[in-house]
Formats: sequence, C-alpha cells, structure tokens
Amino acid sequence: MSSATTPPDSDPTGRRQVHSMLKLYYGMNEEGKVESLDPCDINGPHFDPEVYLNKLRKECSLGELMDHESCTVKQIRSLDSDMQTLVYENYNKFISATDTIRKMKNDFKKMEDEMDCLSANMAAITEFSAHISGTLQDQHAQITKLSGVHTLLRKLQFLFELPARLNKCLELQAYAQAVSAHRRARCVLQQYSHMPSFRGIQDDCHVIMEQLAQQLRQKFRDGGSSAKDLSECVELLLQLDEPAEELCDKFLSHAQSRLEADLQGLEAELIDSLVTDTDILEFIDRGCNEFVSNLCLVIASYQELFINHPQEGELLHVFVDTLAARYFSLVERRIQEEKGVGDNSLLVRALDRFHRRLQAISKLLPGSAVPSQGTEIVVRAARERIKQYLSALQTFYHDSLTDVRQALAAPRGATSKDATPSLPELLTSLSNFILNQLKSVLASVHLFTAKDITFSNKPYFKGEFCSQGVREGLVVSFIKFICQSSRQYCESAGDRGGSTPPALLLLLSRLCLDYETSTISYILTLTDEQFLVQHHTPVTPVTALCAEAREAAQKLLNHYVKVQGLIISQMLRKSVETRDWVNTIEPRNVRAVMKRVVEDTTSIDVQVGLLYEEGVRKAHSSDSSKRTFSVYSSSRQQIRYAPSYTPSAPMDTSLLSNIHKLFSERIDIFSPVEFNKVSVLTGIIKISLKTFLECVRLRTFGRYGLQQIQVDCHYLQMYLWRFVSDENLVHFLLDEIVGSAAHRCLDPSPMEQSVIEVICERG
Repeated sequence: MSSATTPPDSDPTGRRQVHSMLKLYYGMNEEGKVESLDPCDINGPHFDPEVYLNKLRKECSLGELMDHESCTVKQIRSLDSDMQTLVYENYNKFISATDTIRKMKNDFKKMEDEMDCLSANMAAITEFSAHISGTLQDQHAQITKLSGVHTLLRKLQFLFELPARLNKCLELQAYAQAVSAHRRARCVLQQYSHMPSFRGIQDDCHVIMEQLAQQLRQKFRDGGSSAKDLSECVELLLQLDEPAEELCDKFLSHAQSRLEADLQGLEAELIDSLVTDTDILEFIDRGCNEFVSNLCLVIASYQELFINHPQEGELLHVFVDTLAARYFSLVERRIQEEKGVGDNSLLVRALDRFHRRLQAISKLLPGSAVPSQGTEIVVRAARERIKQYLSALQTFYHDSLTDVRQALAAPRGATSKDATPSLPELLTSLSNFILNQLKSVLASVHLFTAKDITFSNKPYFKGEFCSQGVREGLVVSFIKFICQSSRQYCESAGDRGGSTPPALLLLLSRLCLDYETSTISYILTLTDEQFLVQHHTPVTPVTALCAEAREAAQKLLNHYVKVQGLIISQMLRKSVETRDWVNTIEPRNVRAVMKRVVEDTTSIDVQVGLLYEEGVRKAHSSDSSKRTFSVYSSSRQQIRYAPSYTPSAPMDTSLLSNIHKLFSERIDIFSPVEFNKVSVLTGIIKISLKTFLECVRLRTFGRYGLQQIQVDCHYLQMYLWRFVSDENLVHFLLDEIVGSAAHRCLDPSPMEQSVIEVICERG
C-alpha cells in the first residue's frame, strides 16, 4: 500500500529498491563495486553450471573432484539448515502479523460506525441549539435588564443593612471588617447623600464609625497589645482618615516604651552576667532575639503604615539611632568584660551574630547609620582583643623568664630525677614555649578572618586588621617587647631592684641572636601566609626587626662579659686590698683566690660553650704554658738600675717604660664582644686582669709581696692563655701586673723562674 500511494522519490524504502535494481542491472554489489561477470564464479550472478563443471573436469583430478563434491554437499546442507532455522524463527512473527492485520480491519469497521453515529448526534444538537436561540432571542434583552436590576437591589440591600452590620462588627470587635465594609459603601453614600434615604444611612454609619474610631484610639493609647495589634490599629485609623503625624508620634512612643523594656531587661542580664559568669553568646542572643527583632518589626510596621508620608522618615531615623545607641552601649560594656584570652570562639561567634542581625536594619532602613556603628563595635572589639593577646604574651614571657631564673637558681648536684636542666635545654624550652604560645594566639585571632564569619569580608578585616593589627600590633610589637625587655636586664642593679644572673644574660643573648638569624623571619612569614597580609600600608621590615634583635643580643652579651668580669675582678680586688704586701711571708704556694679565678673562668668557658660556638684563635706557641714574662727582664733592668739610683734614675726608668708602652699594641678592655666563646672569655679575662693591674698599682710591695705576685701571675699564665683568642694579650697584661708590682716594690728582688714553676706545678 505504501509503495502504491507514496512516490518513490519521497519514500526511502522505494528509493532503496530502485537503487538495488539499478545496481543489479549494472552488475554492482552493495559497496558500489562492479560485480564479476565470470560464469565460473559460483557466487556471482552470471554463474553457468555447465561451464563451471567443464572447467573442473579439465583442471582437476578425480580425487580433487571428489573432495570438491563433498565440500559442496556440506555447504548445501549448511545453507538448508540455516534456511530452515530462519523460517522457524520468523513463522510466529508471520502469524502474529496476520492476526494483527485481521484485528485492525475489525477495529476500523467498528470505529467507522461510531463516527457516523457521532456525526448524526452533532447535527441534531446543532439543530436543537439553533431552535432554542431563535426562541429566546426576544427575551434576552429583558433577562439582561432584570439581571442588572437584581444586582442593584443587592447593593441597595447591602447599603440598608450596613448600619446593622457595622454595629454587629463593633460588638464583636471585628474592627477590620467594619472598616472594610464602610470603605466599600462610603463613595456611594457620598454620591447620593442628597437623597434623604441615603443621607440617613450615611449619618448612622458616621456615628457608628466615630464610636469605632474612639475605641481604636483608646486601644492604641493603652498600648497593652502586641506590636502586631498596634500596627493593625494604626492601619485602621489611617483608613479612617486620622492625622498621620499624630498617629506616627503615638506609634513610636508606644514602640519606644516596649523597646526600652527590652533594654532594661538586657541591662539587668548584663549585671547578672557579671555575677553568674554567663557567656557573651547568650547575652548577644537575647539582645538580638528581643531588642533587635522588635526594632526591625517596628521599622517594618512603620514603613508599611506610613509609606505615603516620606516626611516622617527622618523621625524614624532619629528614633532608631537613639535606641540603638543605648543598645550598643550595653553591648560594648559586655564585650569589655571579655578579658580572658583562652577560647576566642565564643566572642567571635557572638560578634558575628551581632553583626549579622544588624544587617537586617540596613535592608529595612536604607541610609541608617546603625549597621556601620555595629561594624565599628566589632572593629573596636577586635583591636581590643589584639591588645589583650599582646598583654597576655608579655605576661607569659615574663612568667617564662621567672621559671628560667628559678631553674638557674636551683641547687646543683641534685638527683637525676630533679636534675637542673642545662642551658641549651632551657633555651630550647623557652624558645619553644614562646613560639607555641604565639602560634596559639595567631590561631585564636585568625577566627576573626574565617570565611564563615560575616564581618570578615569587610575592608578592615581584609586589610588593616591583618597588616596593622595582627602583624604590627601583635607580632611585631611582641618581638620588639622581647628585645626591649631583654635589654632592660643590662641596666644597673639599682634600677631593677636586684641583680640579674649572668647565665640568664647569656641565655637571653642567644635567644635574641636566634631570633635574628631565623625565628623572626619564620614568625613573620607564618603570619603573612596565615592572614594573607598585603603590604599596602607601611609595615616594619624583617631586616629592621632582625637588626633590633641583634643589637639586643650584642648588648646582652657585652653586659654578660662585664658582669662576669666584675665578679672575678671583685675577688681579685679584695685579695689585693685585704693583704699586707710589705710584711708578707715568703711565698710557698699559689694563693687560693688565683685557683678560684681559674676555676670560675673554666666554669664560664663551659657555660658559654653550651650556647655559642668556639670561635677563631690565633696559633699558640709550643711553650705557652711555661712562657717567661718579658717583664722579668724589665724588672731586672729596674733592679740593675736600682743600686745607682740618682735623682734622674727613676725618671729615666719611667721614661723607658712609658716609651715601651707607646709602641706596644693598645688593649681595648670594654670592646664589643663577638658571638663566640673565645671572644667572650677574652673580654672577661681582659676585665679581670685589668682590674688586677689597677689594684696592684695602688699598693706598695715588699720583696716577698713581689714574689707572691710573680707566683700568682705565672699560675694564671699557665691556665688563662688557652681561653683567649691571642695569648699575647694575657702575656702583656700579666707582664704589666708584675712590672707594676716591681716598680712599687721597696726591695725588688724577684724569685727565680725555676722556683716559681715548681711552686705553681705543686699548687
């Protein structure tokens, strides 16, 4: 049927059939290639059995013919089997298609009968409808007129029943329904007020509405209803043409009394929270859920009621600003009570909720200063929090130093369980405590810039808070505080009310040096990465802080050298001043104070070596410990000159000595110390020996006193040379001491060098 009714050009199936026939005619296969015309091609369309058999008989042997026959039989059987399978598989489909076609014929026959019946019914309906329209056409105008009269009568009935309806609403206090009914009829009554009947209805309604307005005014004055009821009352009075200015003032007056009650309750809770220690989040929640929510409701109601009176908008702004100022005062008082620096999450969550709820006011009342004032409160709270954390870090630092001082003051020789920690352990623990505490503070402060906090996207918290607040106000200030407080330990004992342990000076100098080399860079890098600090505003560079830390370390180390040198110098000074050097006995051993000096110097060497590297020394001579002082020869020169003392002889001797000093290398006693052990010990020994020299210059010596000085100086030479960077410095100062003693000796007879060595080795 399809091929009979559809043109071949438009039917795809027809086009494919025509195409196949053309291919078959021209001997082409499905791929468009020309098919073979060979009559021996058994698969080709031009196959000729006779030609094929003749060719086989000519070309193949008997065995090949037999094999070819068996192969052909197998192929024929296979094709027969495939054909039978194909027929069996499609048999059910053929039967089903036959049944479907037969059923379709029956269904189409039944459908044609139903369509004929439907067509007959539609024709009857059309004829009947035309008959009805013709019959009622004359009465249509009359029906329309009667319908209009009926509508008018219903309106008149509503007007006549209006006074009774209004009285009923007044009794039931259904004020909204009464006002709505009166508004529907007011225009009609006004239009036909010249007619007596309508005039009477209008007068009755006017009296009733006056009573209703009086009740609404009384209800509004009482103010005992909820804010929603008051808003509804004001709306009804406005619909009754009450003066908007008067209603506006009364509405705000009632709202203010309610909001002030909320503020009083909030203030009472503030006082209670100081006693009961209620957390700030509960306080902020109550303020937001009561005062802020009611204030937003008042703003929304006011704008909805007085939307056609824009002149009253300024009054609303003044009203909101006044009450918000009192609320902000309470909030700031509560925030100021948050002085603990433990968990910071409650404060941040409270400020976030406070800031979030105030944003509703900016949407309800555009142009209001309340949201910006609330943001300023959050900003001030963040700044105050940074100050509190800085103060807490400073207190923690002082407490840590107090613990270090107690550990340094602990008695030596305790058991292993209570053993005093060494200086490196104290330095490591102090540095780690400070760094961990600073990291903990940064983590707490970082809550102010968390992504889920609404005020964190404000420009202040993205810029100034991170750079000037956290970086400069907290981290940089704390680093400067460490340097400044460390330098204060270099002040005199009288200024600080007590002496500083030398070990603490050494430890603090190493701490400041470590800060200069690595810690400051690490802390500032950590801060910049954690807070995404953008240096748009001037900030303290890392180099400036490192220079300040190095200056503090240098000053502490210099003071350590001065203190230790003065401690040893004090022993030497007392040992010189408390001895009668003129009448002393012949020396037989080294004085105990010299042994104490060597022991203390060795202890200082060990102490400094725990924190600082060795340093660079000049090459030592092979006989440094047994070197003979050059001053001995100087003394011998003086002794040689002594028998021939004349008035010019002392002058010549002094002149030679002074000339010798002019050309000798100048020793700077209080020169800056380098950050290594050798430089520190060199400074301490210079101060000690210089004090020893000055004390010797103030005394007068006998023969044995000079010999005792010789023994003591040789003993010091045996041990002190290995602590300094240049042994010649020790040789020179000890030479000066012995020479000065010989110069002030009444009987300058020095002891033989061999005897001195025996006494020192035995001592």
